[in-house]
Amino acid sequence: MAIEFTKYHGLGNDFILIDNRSSEEPFLTQEQAVKVCDRHFGIGADGVIFALPGQSGTDYTMRIFNSDGSEPEMCGNGIRCLAKFLSDLEAGSNQSRNEYRIHTLAGVMAPQVRPDGQVTVDMGLPRLLAGEIPTTLCSPDEKVIQRSLEVAGTTWSVTCVSMGNPHCITFVEDVAAVPLESIGPLFEHHPVFPQRTNTEFIQMIRRDYLKMRVWERGAGVTLACGTGACASLVAAVLTGRSDRVATVELPGGCLQIEWSQLDQRLFMTGPAELVFTGRL
Repeated sequence: MAIEFTKYHGLGNDFILIDNRSSEEPFLTQEQAVKVCDRHFGIGADGVIFALPGQSGTDYTMRIFNSDGSEPEMCGNGIRCLAKFLSDLEAGSNQSRNEYRIHTLAGVMAPQVRPDGQVTVDMGLPRLLAGEIPTTLCSPDEKVIQRSLEVAGTTWSVTCVSMGNPHCITFVEDVAAVPLESIGPLFEHHPVFPQRTNTEFIQMIRRDYLKMRVWERGAGVTLACGTGACASLVAAVLTGRSDRVATVELPGGCLQIEWSQLDQRLFMTGPAELVFTGRL
């Protein structure tokens, strides 16, 4: 069966988008997703995203397979790309809109495609307790703020946040000096993270400007991570380093993140750009 796809990227975090609205099961298996994500023998991407029928009153359901075949709960750059993909699919039809309610494994997300092409996503509430992340760094009902974690013979001060998926954040003097390719897997597979973890290394430039590099669970080094940017702002606020509204600079570009004082919800704004279309 031929499957049409569209490739999008959000700050260089790239995805293969598939219109899966006619079926509740993804058109590709996880093993097939690994093959099409291969940058030498396939299309090349950090993951495959499927737009499925909505559940529980939502407009659509999002499922994503990472480039290693694993299935994450959510992806911030991915959901912006999905919102732009859906907006492009609906363009010119009587269904055309710019706001969606999307069911994910991390809960319901609400992206909005703005007239300037940027996409703002209500990312919901951060989860701060160790049992919610999950991690065994402390008791399940405690927050994981500036806890010591030994990795590769070095003791790191880490703060952990869940955005529906787990994040371990540590602050460094020079983010460019972090040996991400070698140390990232050691964080991801550390035994204190029973479901593995995404890891963000953050350099504070100003209280309203963070510089970030990321090792993504299941994808490795990527140019951007939306949930990671949100989690990093939360960690920076919790440790007294940052204001609640800030720019997060990633290798692929910048995201605007706000952690609302009013209702504690996180809002992420950034681009989602079409790369090309094709057929598998």
